[in-house]
Amino acid sequence: MRKYIAFFRLRFSMGLQYRAAALAGIVTQFVWGTMEILMFRAFYQADAAAFPMSFQSTCAYVWMQQAFLALFMAWMMENEIFDSIVNGNISYELCRPINVYNMWFSRSLANRLSKALLRSVPILLVAAFLPAPYGLMRPASFSAFLLFLITLLLGLGVTVAFCMLVYMVSFFTISSVGVRMVAVSVVEFFSGGTIPLPFFPEPVRQVLELLPFASMQNVPLRIYSGDLSGTPMRHAIFLQMFWLFALAALGRCLDVLAMKKITIQGG
Repeated sequence: MRKYIAFFRLRFSMGLQYRAAALAGIVTQFVWGTMEILMFRAFYQADAAAFPMSFQSTCAYVWMQQAFLALFMAWMMENEIFDSIVNGNISYELCRPINVYNMWFSRSLANRLSKALLRSVPILLVAAFLPAPYGLMRPASFSAFLLFLITLLLGLGVTVAFCMLVYMVSFFTISSVGVRMVAVSVVEFFSGGTIPLPFFPEPVRQVLELLPFASMQNVPLRIYSGDLSGTPMRHAIFLQMFWLFALAALGRCLDVLAMKKITIQGG
C-alpha cells in the first residue's frame, strides 16, 4: 500500500504545479457555466412548470459541475498511459514490483484531485457571491453537505474505475482512439454532463439511473442542489458503492488477462 500512496503523492504534487493551466481552466469553466445558466434561463422563462428542478437548483448543479469538472469528465484521461501501451514503455512498469492497475488507479485519483483542488475554490467563491437565483445556494443542511462530500468521493471512484476499463481495453486494440471517443461520448451524455438526468423523460431517466454513469456526477450534484433526497438518495448511494466495486473488479480481471497476453517488441 505504501508504494501506491507514494505514487499518489508524487502525481498529486506534480498536478499542483500547473497553475497557469488551472487559471485558464477556471476562466473557461466560469464562462461555460455562465452560458449554460443563461441557456437554462431562457427555457425556464418560457415554461418553468415544465422542468423537474427549480431554476436555483439547476444553477447550483451547473456551478458545482464546473467547479468539480476534473473529477468526473472522462476525457481527462492520461495520454501518458495510452502512449506507454502503444510504444512499449509499459515494459518499464512491468519490471517494477507493483501492480499496474493499482498504480494507474492511484495516479488517476491524484491527477483528478490536484486539478479539482486548483480550479474548484475560485469558481465556488465567485459563484457563491452571485445574486440569487444565479449564484450557488447553500446546501439544505449540514447532513446533506456531508452526504454530498461522501457521494462526491464515491462518484470520483466510479469515474476512475470506468476510465481504468478504457486503459485495460486499450491493451487489446491497435489504437485506443476509437475506444476513447466512444467512452467519452457515453459518459458525457448518460452521466448528466450535458443535460441533468432529471430533465430526461421519466421512463428513460429510470433506466439511466441504474447505469454506472449516473453514479458519477449525477448523484453528488443533485444531493447538493436539493433535487435528490430520502429513499431515492439512499438507493443512489447504494448503486454508487455497487458500481465502484463492480467496475474495479472487472478492471482487475482485464488487468490479469492483459498481463498474460501482452507482447512487447515481439517478445
